[in-house]
Amino acid sequence: MKHDAYYYRPHPKSIPEEQIKKVKLSFYGSNRAYGQEKIAEELRQDGMPIAEKTVAKIMKQEGLVSKYVQRRQTPKTRTNRDIVENKLDRKFSGYRAMEVMVSDLTYVQINRKWCYICLIIELGHREIIGYATGENKDADLVKRAIYSIKGDLRNIDIFHTDRGGEFKNDELDKILNTFGIQRSLSRPGKPIDNAVAESMYDILKTEFIFDEVFTSLENLGERLTDWIWWYNNKRLHGSLGMIPPVKSRGLNEIGIEKKPDIDYKKLAKKQKEKATILALGL
Repeated sequence: MKHDAYYYRPHPKSIPEEQIKKVKLSFYGSNRAYGQEKIAEELRQDGMPIAEKTVAKIMKQEGLVSKYVQRRQTPKTRTNRDIVENKLDRKFSGYRAMEVMVSDLTYVQINRKWCYICLIIELGHREIIGYATGENKDADLVKRAIYSIKGDLRNIDIFHTDRGGEFKNDELDKILNTFGIQRSLSRPGKPIDNAVAESMYDILKTEFIFDEVFTSLENLGERLTDWIWWYNNKRLHGSLGMIPPVKSRGLNEIGIEKKPDIDYKKLAKKQKEKATILALGL
């Protein structure tokens, strides 16, 4: 006697719309900080029994990614272990224009995808002389930033960076060798060795990236171009005596010394001491 065989195939259960709605409300109500555990707990406390795995399915289905997950997913790069000395040795001032350039990379999120910015800063006047944006954190991004520099690259003596893997590349070495530019690397685990670049990215993240939405890589590039022009030509720079980098360079070229930074706290203290002496008749 012949028997027909039947096999059970489980069908995914549809998730009630009310659960989806509540998960999204909890997620956005936490300013996109909650993950599946906290969302499930919040909904239970509000009287909706729901399993964490159900919340996880909804989050995946709706593209809800916690900020904490996004931060952990920020791409890492390999370390450059080349035996290259730190020629800069934390000497960040006293250079002529274009004599020393420093660089680093940072990231910005566009439509839930990481994109990258590479800036090149010359130390003489803290001017941004080169930049590039791209979808990949690699040597090609650095190369494009270098080629964006307007001026004779032979005037540059030193190129200093940290030990990020994006700065380790044979083609990049060829460019530097062609123009006679010496390589300088920070010591492993010493971000202060590249303090000017680190400081620049703090400025970039606060004054340009923070609280802004970029709709595409092209949009990022266009707005970055405008911001860099403003930074170089208009932004007052504390280490330059409260003048913009381009003005600082111009004054140097015609032989006018920059005004030294004023320590207003020290000045106020001296004035107070002088007033006290006069009051006492000393």
